[in-house]
Amino acid sequence: MTNEMWGGRFASGPAGIMEEINASIDFDKRLSAQDIAASIAHCEMLAQTGIISRDDGEAIVKGLDTIASELEAGSFEFSRALEDIHMNIEARLTALIGPVAGKLHTARSRNDQVATDFKLYIRECLGSLDALLRALQQALAQKALLHAATVMPGFTHLQTAQPVTFGHHCLAYVEMLARDRSRFADARKRANECPLGAAALAGTSFPIDREQTAHALGFDRPMANSLDAVSDRDFVLETLSGAAITAMHLSRLAEEIVLWSSDRFGFVKLSDSFTTGSSIMPQKRNPDAAELVRAKSAAVFAAFTQLLIVMKGLPLAYSKDMQEDKIPAFTALDTLALMLAAMTGMVGDMQPDKEAMGKAAGAGYSTATDLADWLVRELDMPFRDAHKVTGAIVARAESAGVALSDMPLAEMQKIEPGIDDAVFSVLSVETSVESRKSYGGTAPENVRKMAQGWIKRLENESTSG
Repeated sequence: MTNEMWGGRFASGPAGIMEEINASIDFDKRLSAQDIAASIAHCEMLAQTGIISRDDGEAIVKGLDTIASELEAGSFEFSRALEDIHMNIEARLTALIGPVAGKLHTARSRNDQVATDFKLYIRECLGSLDALLRALQQALAQKALLHAATVMPGFTHLQTAQPVTFGHHCLAYVEMLARDRSRFADARKRANECPLGAAALAGTSFPIDREQTAHALGFDRPMANSLDAVSDRDFVLETLSGAAITAMHLSRLAEEIVLWSSDRFGFVKLSDSFTTGSSIMPQKRNPDAAELVRAKSAAVFAAFTQLLIVMKGLPLAYSKDMQEDKIPAFTALDTLALMLAAMTGMVGDMQPDKEAMGKAAGAGYSTATDLADWLVRELDMPFRDAHKVTGAIVARAESAGVALSDMPLAEMQKIEPGIDDAVFSVLSVETSVESRKSYGGTAPENVRKMAQGWIKRLENESTSG
């Protein structure tokens, strides 16, 4: 049978395979609440401007409210033959109130309709993601405050570099997540222009009030160009770009948790809540939640790339290719939300092993830079010369199999006679981290102050939000 929503242009219905490839209702039904909201705003504008009568407008809104109740109750019946959420809702509206339902589509197209629905959906997702990011920041900041003085090795090239504190390490991720939130906030600002009223691509000859519909839906303003309004998917791409960067940050933290919880590191312990066992090795405690966060980042990266590829060759304005924007976006944003929730749980759950971290922090001659800095301060030695002297002392200590703090003073003086007993005051990992008081440094007093600042700021956001 022919699809009545297409009007009289087609004499017969689509082939079975055409219906299969063309239908989007299986996934775009997720936009039902947004479609109802946009339709109500459009209808009220049509009645306000006199394009349709107030009686017709009231009947349409009443019908849409009924459909919204059916959708919420789960009693709404979706039909693949009707292609998408827009036609499904319009068909149900027609069944409820009769031919007057057809007036709802005056001065709009499915092109501006879907762009509006999707923007509303993305905007809601951005709000939800911000709350999840804030929760993870709070968990990390609380852990940072608790472990502001817990010494651990800092790495470059995954080789022991200099001592830092575990709290300082946690705060590094708080900063990363702050940038993620900032990117999403910026994306939301640019997404806050309304496509509704652009119609198919050229605007409409009806005297519509696009300012009214934009403000009714919480947008700042209508989009200024009708061609751009129906063909733009930057708001999805920008969101997915931010999501990909966030997922990368989560994957990096997940990788660290995998390493830290391994027997070789032993820096943190995860409880049964975020680990699994082995079907054959009874002793195993596997960090599966962290490993899955690490792996799930691939789906977020893929979604961003997929939509870029869909959009890259499309001429203005709308093409059916753009129907393929939703599945990757839904998948990516659902996945990222799950990753954030799992990571927040793991951060709260993990218990650092202070002894293991402290022992590892002193390995690998991690206070060598402190020795070089001491030579610069106390002997007025150029840093490059101090670096060379320190390297020679490290080589001597490594050959003797002793730590820098256990190196006999006489041995160091063979390399640099000016060294005296005071040098030992800078060779412990504790004094090393305490000395790093420059802004952004790992000194425990810095970490406590920064963690407290973040906790207060995030609590205020939670209260005001």
